[in-house]
Amino acid sequence: MGPAADRVTLDGRADPGAAPARRRRRGRGKLAAGLLVVVAVAGGALVAVNSAGLLDGNAGPTRSASALPPATTTVSRQTLNDTVDADGELGYGPVTTAMSRQRGTITWLPDSGAEITRGKPLYRVDNKPVLLMYGSTPAYRDLTIGTEGTDVENLERNLSKLGYDGFTVDDEYTYDTAEAVQEWQDDRGLDETGVVELGRVVFAPDKVRVESLEAEKGQPAAPGQRVLTYTGTSKVVTVQMEAEDQRMAKKGAKVQVTLPDGKSVNGKVTEVATVIVPGESQNDEAETRLEALVSIGDSKSARGLDKAAVDVTFTASQRKDVLTVPVAALVALQEGGYGLEVIEGGKSRYIVVETGLFAGGRVEVLGDGLTEGMTVGMPK
Repeated sequence: MGPAADRVTLDGRADPGAAPARRRRRGRGKLAAGLLVVVAVAGGALVAVNSAGLLDGNAGPTRSASALPPATTTVSRQTLNDTVDADGELGYGPVTTAMSRQRGTITWLPDSGAEITRGKPLYRVDNKPVLLMYGSTPAYRDLTIGTEGTDVENLERNLSKLGYDGFTVDDEYTYDTAEAVQEWQDDRGLDETGVVELGRVVFAPDKVRVESLEAEKGQPAAPGQRVLTYTGTSKVVTVQMEAEDQRMAKKGAKVQVTLPDGKSVNGKVTEVATVIVPGESQNDEAETRLEALVSIGDSKSARGLDKAAVDVTFTASQRKDVLTVPVAALVALQEGGYGLEVIEGGKSRYIVVETGLFAGGRVEVLGDGLTEGMTVGMPK
């Protein structure tokens, strides 16, 4: 019989506190008796577990009541979740700045909190509207006959949605497109040039909510000047997480959001991005973090909360209807693997188990003859 290990990790390779969902090495073997082994468990804690002498088979010899473990627990059947809790901020998502691309005088601004939809003015310069249109590509050039690109397609799709026709929605700005633009310009009180000059439209993914005003009515406008900021119109939760938690924050993942009143609502990760967070002082290095946007399923629950701190629970993996015990109930085998000390009729015996998911201080276990409700030994 070889010497007992002074310290054992749950998978024989790495501290499972760093990744509680990793599967541990499986194995059947002989149990070692009479020794105490320190085992690292989920969360980085250390738990002393019994180690028995080498025993053949799935069950070891019994021992009397005087030698029974100092504490016991029962084998439970439950759903085990590998989760991480993170702080989130309920709001309207990322803030975007609208900058003037034209010279003139700002003659009209919306109110903070106003919602602007497709084809409506975002602000006015020299009493001419700068109009919102939906699209993923920012406006960056004049659009005229012969121009091709995604921005052209965005423009034509918006014109079509606004009721203008006579052209094909594609990535080519044709004579037919220019005629539709002239009609649109006439309806908006603009010069009928057939050219959409840079700064006449602002493309955003959807309708927007004015977050704040960065300029004042009557103030001179110049290219590059901040006019206002805007967000989306739907309530979302913004969460920043450590880069190593990427396995948790995946697009489409379901989460639980706990609101300030304690109510829990379902959420879904809609977007994940890597962001650089500046250091708190000049001497502190910038930090790379994950930023996840979470939509709320029951938006009525967040009514009246424009901004609020919330808790978000991410689930990386889940095991339904499995047998579990506290991690501390595991008995470490000298040759690798784990067992449980089963208490029956005032005596105990050892059985070999395979371990699965580790989460929340418990571990999924599977072994011959192991059933729900069995009593197993625990350290004091």
